[in-house]
Amino acid sequence: MTADTVRWGILATGGIAAAFTADLVDLPDAEVVAVASRSQESAKAFAERFGIPRAYGDWNALARDEDIDVVYVATPHTAHRTAAGLCLAAGRNVLCEKPFTLNVREAEELVALAREHGRFLMEAMWMYCNPLVRRLKALVDDGAIGEVRTVQADFGLAGPFPPSHRLRNPELGGGALLDLGVYPVSFAQLLLGEPSDVAARAVLSDEGVDLQTAAVLSWESGALGSVHCSIVGGTATVASVTGSKGRIDIPGGFFFPDRFVLHRDGRDAEEFTADPADGPRNSLRHEASEVMRALRAGETESPLVPLDGTLAVMRTLDAIRDRVGVRYPGEPLGETPDEGLTTELTPA
Repeated sequence: MTADTVRWGILATGGIAAAFTADLVDLPDAEVVAVASRSQESAKAFAERFGIPRAYGDWNALARDEDIDVVYVATPHTAHRTAAGLCLAAGRNVLCEKPFTLNVREAEELVALAREHGRFLMEAMWMYCNPLVRRLKALVDDGAIGEVRTVQADFGLAGPFPPSHRLRNPELGGGALLDLGVYPVSFAQLLLGEPSDVAARAVLSDEGVDLQTAAVLSWESGALGSVHCSIVGGTATVASVTGSKGRIDIPGGFFFPDRFVLHRDGRDAEEFTADPADGPRNSLRHEASEVMRALRAGETESPLVPLDGTLAVMRTLDAIRDRVGVRYPGEPLGETPDEGLTTELTPA
């Protein structure tokens, strides 16, 4: 890493990896130097698409590449623990896609590994890095709506998704909660922190994953959160925060908003809109920029997406799954598979 350029490796070649890389290559202070997949053919095709110099057909080679400053892990979340663990153990810094891991035990192991090796680690919760979401949080923290009383948020896709789809596959951690519900839960906890109690109901598929889930989160302050996610119905993806002196509404796409409206008691409504200079509203560039800022500053975690906050969200997701009875293969809820976290590189 130089004062001007941070060198990235991309681990996995799916849709989210392509979206992130497309935004990354447009940043003047970022350089993508390598990509890895389980398939050499897939890695080579991805490298050719984005002009990446090196393509690896196994994860270990990427983890060993000392020219890489930070690895973006974009595998299915069932593989986050293994993929991020390999990279951290090899001395790489890591940005890991959401949900951070399958459960909180895996998340705790990754955090411990990063801290043991003194490496940077961050969940790719791009919503937290969005400039307009940051503005909303600052207003709430400054008391613009008084004491927060309720938070509401939803995220649902219409589908229908066949049983063969990854969102219905227990082996891939399928279901609405981990893929979509992580956003409403993370939004509520961005504003209120970890809840003191969780209640939840869900409709489960024949495969045992949640088709839709609703949860009520409560805090000792008396605040309540209502969150909903679905893979059987396209919701409005709206969010609202109500306080003792007003309310903030995000009309749609709350996790990458183009505007929100602040209602203060006794005053005209104020609309806050995204700055066109910040780029497209669906841009992933802000989280990439935050990673590079933190690396240059010598930080091992981001104040925008702190590891303790990520662990708190994982505990809430575990609690919701516990209430609705979703278990994944080889996993008593809150525990990782018997083999434990991989911290050693396997032969290339």
